[in-house]
Amino acid sequence: MKAYKFLAIAAVAAAIVACGKNSAKQMAEAASKVSATSSPAVLTLVGDTIPITITVNYPKDYFRPDAIVNVTPVVVYSGGEQAAKTFTYQGSEVKDNYPVVSTDGGSVSEHVVFNFTEGMETSYLELRSNVVYKGKTVDLPAIKVCEGVVMTGKFAKGNGYYEYRADGYQATIEGSKEGQIKYDINSATVKGKELKGSSIANYQAALKEAVANERTTIKGIEIISYASPDGGEELNAKLSDKRSESAEKAWGKITKGIDGLEAPSTKSVGQDWEGFQEAVQKSDIQDKDLIVRVLSMYSDPEVREKEIKNMSAVYNELRKEVLPELRRTRFVATTEFRNYSDEELAALSGADVATLDETALLRLGAISEDPAKKESYYKAAADRFNSEAGKYNLALAAFDANENAQASTYLGQVADQKASDVLNAQAVAAIRKGDYAAAKNLLDKCDQGNEAVKRNYGVLALVNGDFETAADKLNGAGGMDEAVAAILAGKYSQATSALDGDESANADYLRAIIAARQQKVLDAAKLLASACKKDPSLKEKALKDVEFVNVAK
Repeated sequence: MKAYKFLAIAAVAAAIVACGKNSAKQMAEAASKVSATSSPAVLTLVGDTIPITITVNYPKDYFRPDAIVNVTPVVVYSGGEQAAKTFTYQGSEVKDNYPVVSTDGGSVSEHVVFNFTEGMETSYLELRSNVVYKGKTVDLPAIKVCEGVVMTGKFAKGNGYYEYRADGYQATIEGSKEGQIKYDINSATVKGKELKGSSIANYQAALKEAVANERTTIKGIEIISYASPDGGEELNAKLSDKRSESAEKAWGKITKGIDGLEAPSTKSVGQDWEGFQEAVQKSDIQDKDLIVRVLSMYSDPEVREKEIKNMSAVYNELRKEVLPELRRTRFVATTEFRNYSDEELAALSGADVATLDETALLRLGAISEDPAKKESYYKAAADRFNSEAGKYNLALAAFDANENAQASTYLGQVADQKASDVLNAQAVAAIRKGDYAAAKNLLDKCDQGNEAVKRNYGVLALVNGDFETAADKLNGAGGMDEAVAAILAGKYSQATSALDGDESANADYLRAIIAARQQKVLDAAKLLASACKKDPSLKEKALKDVEFVNVAK
């Protein structure tokens, strides 16, 4: 940090009047050793304020034991000046409560904050002091501490970070169509009424629809036959095989008039213990939990059947309600639906989208570049499907449009107000209102592993002037916030990377600052010229910018 001489010959002359020859002689001898420094070395804008710590170093034998010194930091700028609080120091023999400066010398530091005012870009900080000795007050010459204000922080957006919820949209959707027929006990005969029943009728309709739909592909068809788990295992295996054969023969009748189907594969399961357990769980049988426990205790099918039959009352219920449903063959067609591509959805966005489902609306919102349309798609998902993702994303779309009050309203409609992404979005709303304490309180309740949360801590660090932490938390975010934080933290490589791909005038201006700070004067001049060509208004800013004091403009 640059040090400035605190007392000049004029100060000594003024001190002679106040303190007498002996004191004047002592101060004259020490004058060249008194210095003032500041941290940062140049006034730096942080948010809307300019915080700075000023340190005055007094040499030995300078400060008289019975003297008082008043020091007032003042920023002088075009159009006016702004004074901070006056700080008072006393010698060791003064009977008062000010900080004491010993005749042995020492340093005193004070932290002051100036409110930024237009015109301070070209300014300087000086210390205006006087000495009070034996009832007399003598003004000392003003001491210039530093010049200019680093305005680089003005380039930060500080709008906060958030992540849209995933739309869940799938390029292809796997599905299945199924119908089934049932058999009489110990029979493999396919009954005519089963082929005319609602299950097969619905299956036939689904197959016809799949074949007719150019977006749907039937990936495979399987005929799966079963026997109920009553009777011997070997007997039921044979019965299941016969049902498979009869069902395969019935397939031709089921698919008559439906073209383009491949031959089905067949599978005989035998005793359907898995289906039995599932059916028992779904039933209203009083002792169903007991039955499930029996199934879990024994792996041998014969032992299972025997134990269940020993529960005579229960078995009668099973025989009536469960077992008949397991004497069956299932016809299963596996399908794949090719969903609308982004391009097709975009084309649909100009037409009636009332037929689109929730995920399609969310996808349209995600790919739309028109803010009004993006909002309309998310609102449609929220209104038509009570979509939580739609409500949340609607709030973020409002943030994108800088409609912050509306964003907060939408956020209030999300069901889970304690969800981490909702809390983070609420923190963003607080950041945009300038309520940084509330923002931190909300972020502290979020998932600390989330990138958006981490970056919002970086935004808070940036507005609080903790540039080192800001650069760390914003690392990898890219954009102006990270670039500004890294520049002010002296991490120029990180700042350069943060600007990759940004060819805007502001990005070139920041690149020029980076070059100037690295003493690459020619590079800085070229980049500054590029920035001003893209945005001529930046030329006036550059003329006042302390970052470019050594760069030809």
